[in-house]
This record gives sequence, C-alpha cells and structure tokens, in this order.
Amino acid sequence: MTASATLLILGADGDLTKRLLLPGLGTLLAAHDVELEVVGSGLRDVGDAEWRGLVADALEAVPAQRRSRLLGSTRYVRADATDAAALAGLLAECTAVPVVYFALPPAVTARVCLALERIDTPAGMRLALEKPFGTDRDSARSMNELLARIVPERQVYRIDHFLGRATVLNILGTRFANRLIEPIWNRHSIERVEIVYDETLGLEGRAGYYDGAGALIDMVQSHLLAVLALVAMEPIDRVDEVVLRDAVAEVLRRTAVWRDDPGAASRRARYGAGDVEGRSLPAYVDEPGVDPLLDTETLAQVVVGVDTERWRGVPFVLRSGKALGRSRKVARAVLRPAAAIDGLEGRPHSDWIELDLRSGEVEVGLTMNGGGDPFVLEQTTLVAKQVAGALLPYGEVLKGILNDDPTLSIRGDVAEESWRIVEPVLAAWRDDLVPLEQYPAGSGGPQGW
Repeated sequence: MTASATLLILGADGDLTKRLLLPGLGTLLAAHDVELEVVGSGLRDVGDAEWRGLVADALEAVPAQRRSRLLGSTRYVRADATDAAALAGLLAECTAVPVVYFALPPAVTARVCLALERIDTPAGMRLALEKPFGTDRDSARSMNELLARIVPERQVYRIDHFLGRATVLNILGTRFANRLIEPIWNRHSIERVEIVYDETLGLEGRAGYYDGAGALIDMVQSHLLAVLALVAMEPIDRVDEVVLRDAVAEVLRRTAVWRDDPGAASRRARYGAGDVEGRSLPAYVDEPGVDPLLDTETLAQVVVGVDTERWRGVPFVLRSGKALGRSRKVARAVLRPAAAIDGLEGRPHSDWIELDLRSGEVEVGLTMNGGGDPFVLEQTTLVAKQVAGALLPYGEVLKGILNDDPTLSIRGDVAEESWRIVEPVLAAWRDDLVPLEQYPAGSGGPQGW
C-alpha cells in the first residue's frame, strides 16, 4: 500500500481523535509503509509538544523510521474551521492531497461544509464524515446535496467504523465462500434473524451526544442496518466500491418496519440504577449532562422485514442497549425446525448460525444424536475461531480513504434509506405510542423482552 496525502483532522483536540482515530492510524502505519502527513486542528490551544506527544503515543508500535518520518512533519494549527478564511488557511497547510477528517459533531460538520462551498479547494480533496449523517431523511438529503457541490460522491467517505471491523466483514466470507451456509441462507430455511449489540457500558460521559440521539439513532439507524445489509444482500461476484455498495443499497431499499406497524414492531427502555460487573451505575437520568425530559432510550429494539424473494416473511430483530448484564454482539440466524422423526425423541430448540461481531467466531447450534442414548436428540455447539485483524476498525477505515477506495464507506443514498427505515419508529415514539420502559442496570432488560 502506498499513499501520498495530508490527513487534516478537524476536531483534533477532541476525544474521538485521541481514543479511536490516532490509535487506528497507528495500526495502519505499523502494517503498511504509508507516505503521509498529519495536520491536526481544533479550537483549543494545543502546543507542539502536547500534539506530538499525543501522536507519538498512538504510534508506539510503528517501525522507528516510519514513526520518525511522520512525527517530523506533524503539527497542530489552532483554527475555527467554520470560518471560510481560516479553513482556506488550513487547506494551504496541506502539502499533499488533503483528506479532511471531520472528528466533529454533525452540526459543526455541516457548518464547515458550508464554508468549504465558499472557498477554492484542492483537486482530489476527500472528505471523511462521522455518523450520524443528518438528523432525519430530509437533512441527510440536504447534506448530500451540499457535499455534491464540493466534491464528487466518490470522494465522500461517510464513516461507519463497524464496516472497518474484520469481524463484521467476515459475514461476507462466511456467507458467500462456503457451500454449507449460502444454500440455506433464505426464508425457506431461516425462521428469523437477530442482530444484537448489547453493552455492559453505561453512558461513560457521552451525554453531550448520546442524550440527543439515544440507542435507536446511535446504533440501530446506522451500525445495525449496515450489518443487516451484509446479512441479507444477494450474492455478489466481487467486493468493490460499486458491486458491494449497490447490493447494500438494494437491501435497504427493500427494508421497512415489520408489517408497517412501528408501534407494535418497536420497543424502548431506559436503565435505572444498578450494578454491572461489580460497578455501581446511577440511573441514566442521574448521569451528568442528561435531561430527563428528553425521554432518551438506552435500549432499543425494532423488527423489520426485507421484501425480497429471499427474505419475504422473515423478521429481522435489531436490538442495542447500554448498561446490560451481559455483553452480546452477534448476528444470529435461527433455522426452521426439521421434520420430526418417529423413534427419535427430545428435540431441542431450533438450530442456529451465529457470527460474533467482536471476535469473528462463527458458532453453529447443531442437533445430533445424544451421547448417552442415541435415540434421544441433543444440541451441540460447533465453534470456528477467527484470527484477529491486524488493523483496528479506524485503521481499516483510514486505509480505504488513503487508498482512494470508498468500498467501506456509506454511500449517500444508503444514508438516506437508513433514515427512511427508522423514521416511522421515531414518530411513533414521539407520539408516545410505544411506552418508555425501565430496567435496572446490570439486568437483561425489561421483563418480557
């Protein structure tokens, strides 16, 4: 891999840069010799020593020569990127093709893009934007139209770091590269699909963003719909920016709330005080920065359907929540039961195929004859392990951007379709058609879910 670019990080003084972006860059540079310059910018006055120290910490595993080369050129420029003149000055700092990374809140990103529209920009400039993409379908469409006036769609990278996870991309190989799974990956064999991302973590100081979003927008509207698209897409003959993203878009165009009834197809809840893995958590409403009147949910579940010949009539359950008693991050297909056979007793629950979205492990729940009495059926779990990817998710994301490969970025039409799918649910919740339930932190969620 080779690249010649300047990574211009707007919001470089923020948490995302320190916690995710720079460590991801470190894994990329440790694995690949990339010709790269890094310029950070933000509103805070960060001295050269502090900035270089921050970058150096993220590059500890990078070979000494590469590390020295990047540290020798990296710098931090204090600027307000929403000001057109200041933004032009930042672009002038870039000695190679700028890759502008918006490590900023969505509202600030929009203001920076308005400033970009008013100035001359370098040829080949790429824009990398963090989710959420807009606040609804209309705003996502407006943002897409604004971006199209600045650069071509191919130079826009809407970041979903889920798609940078080797474990999530393993869905493609697990489905399409073996004869055991793909022939049964349809409504004739699969009864339902569950895509779950339950966390033991609570708010963790993110009230500024999370309290205005909630679990539905933070996780379901973006990440879990992206996973659904990989699970439900039609077979493809190659993985590239056109074929893969066309397949993703086609799935989401065919996806809608189950039976067009958002009140019946969705549930929401919020955690109360409790203990999680030995830690005491306050109730969500008592977390610093939370406005209890917003009724923000910390656990969301939505059932959708995919109206294709392959999946018609199969419910897809999308669920994500915080402060739960068990971390569970999986895509699971539950198979329809096989016909009963006289003389074999004790059929267990349905067989299943499950991909762990963290480890990449694939588990299969398989019915077979029991070890004691061969006429009594049991279920055995088969486990296939995956070697961890060399790059962190943000390293995979940056690799694509610097290689000018948008395969793993969210295309504009996909961002709009994701909002279309969840908007009926958001409307039902605003109208109180779905009660906001409660669950103690450290539990499995409200009773009956």
